[in-house]
Amino acid sequence: MNDATPSADPATFEIVKNSLYKVAEEMRVVLAKTAYSPILKSAGDYSCGVFDAKGEMVAQGPDLPIHLGSMPDAVRAVVTAFAPDVHDGDVFIHNDPYFGGSHLPDINVVRPAFLDGKLLGYACVRAHWPDVGSATPGSYGAVTEIYGEGLRLPPLRLYSHGILNVDLEKVILANVRTPDERQGDLGAQLAATLRATERMKALAQRYGADRLIAYMAEVMDYSERLMRAALSDLPDGEGSFEDFCDGDGIADDAAGNDAPFWIRMTVKKTGDRLVVDFTGTDRQVKGPMNASLSVTSSGIFCGLKMAVDPDSIIPPNSGCWRTIEVRAPKGTVVNALFPAPVVYSNHEMSHRVGDMVMGALAGFWPGQVMACSQGTSAILTLGGVDPRSGRRYVSYETVKGGFGARPNKDGINVVASMISNTMNTPVEVLEMAFPVRVERYEINPDSGGAGRFRGGCGSRRTWRLLENADATGALCMERMTSPPFGLLGGKAGTAATVTLTTPDGKSRGLPSKGAFLAPAGSVVDMITPGSGGFGDVKDRDEAAIGRDLVDGYVTPEAARRDFGVADPEALRARIAAEDA
Repeated sequence: MNDATPSADPATFEIVKNSLYKVAEEMRVVLAKTAYSPILKSAGDYSCGVFDAKGEMVAQGPDLPIHLGSMPDAVRAVVTAFAPDVHDGDVFIHNDPYFGGSHLPDINVVRPAFLDGKLLGYACVRAHWPDVGSATPGSYGAVTEIYGEGLRLPPLRLYSHGILNVDLEKVILANVRTPDERQGDLGAQLAATLRATERMKALAQRYGADRLIAYMAEVMDYSERLMRAALSDLPDGEGSFEDFCDGDGIADDAAGNDAPFWIRMTVKKTGDRLVVDFTGTDRQVKGPMNASLSVTSSGIFCGLKMAVDPDSIIPPNSGCWRTIEVRAPKGTVVNALFPAPVVYSNHEMSHRVGDMVMGALAGFWPGQVMACSQGTSAILTLGGVDPRSGRRYVSYETVKGGFGARPNKDGINVVASMISNTMNTPVEVLEMAFPVRVERYEINPDSGGAGRFRGGCGSRRTWRLLENADATGALCMERMTSPPFGLLGGKAGTAATVTLTTPDGKSRGLPSKGAFLAPAGSVVDMITPGSGGFGDVKDRDEAAIGRDLVDGYVTPEAARRDFGVADPEALRARIAAEDA
């Protein structure tokens, strides 16, 4: 912790702390109002942060928890590459997972903030671009080296003293399928970071540059103190958990089967410190399910933040993680070595390790954890030429599933879970932007795991490609063979399935990962995973079962099978009458 705290009263400290968080939140508003692609302006697949001069995160907006651990690494990569050659008006860009990035579609735009020549810190926006090249629209193909995943940018200077590096911009736009849209999204990131640095400068003008820098350090120290106190109040203990992933997208035998691989985790808490150890985890795989240590750490930090601080009292920043140690052997799927491909792992592996944290903690913190959520971002990309305009398009969607049951309440139906915080892209926006029609988007009943508290239900979503709109699609799904687990007696949620039906009426199940061809008129039908239940099913309140029947979350057949209800129709009628 920093011993040199600013000489200010607690009220002033609170004002400055909240001002820094409002800076990050305002960045989010600017980006949403100026971005071009639906995944940004409607779904919110981005994160905004304020960082100190060393690249430590001081404040993050209400964005994606998946970026908690890796964004500081990304900004530190810029600091390492360019300090002390950083000037007012500079802007940096990069997306390299081996320089603190997450995966290539996540583009980091980093802008320094100055007052009278003194560096205050940095603003960073990480935004998911729907396409960064590669052989597959959406950049989600199953490849065996990162070279095949698209345009890879180490930390580079995009602006110098306010002057755009036009040649670098041309290189970037020449390597993507929809350059106009990408230029618009980049402009939105530039606008958001500019707004943030203006706000940081205004704070420094009000309080003084040195005092603002000291406040930033104290904000992180404050989070560290709260995290240590929260850990100290919880019992010491040690727990372990292991789980397998469906595969990496690369066939492992002549029949085309994709072999699973295992992740093994031990969590040990002593006093105000906690260690997460991945010893025994499988070696890195051929396909893009390998995670950098930054991505793995993000999943760990997210799971621990939820368990340790369920009321969200502790501001999320780099100070929180000083008391957490992540041990991951190099060359494993949770700490991959270059040039391993990584595009799927950013969300799939961070989902997995975040859920596994809950499983490992369940033995000694049963009141602080939740059952497994959907465990996948359920990505579908579609790309081709839009017959309505004759222009190329790339559609990228992350489809919602179940949120896990908790020690005192049911899970949540069809919502972004665990490491994610994205919104649904409205069907109207999607159909206006791309040559598809969404024919179904509904809750999938009986998909939440049974238990004292029921897991949240997953969804069913159906797309139809319009006439003359042949497409290349790509899928990235987990939990197709490894259903989301329940805890403390709760049952697992249902697994995912995806089916492609071509215009000739033939249907086939799609593998969990990789590209496929979809002729015009084809239908893609996706069932996302439900989530795990919590506690013994025999302890579930009968009235809660009845309300599930009324709401359609549980069918009469499942009420008999999973909950032992002798007459579901009578129970539904009784509860409906009582609630009327």
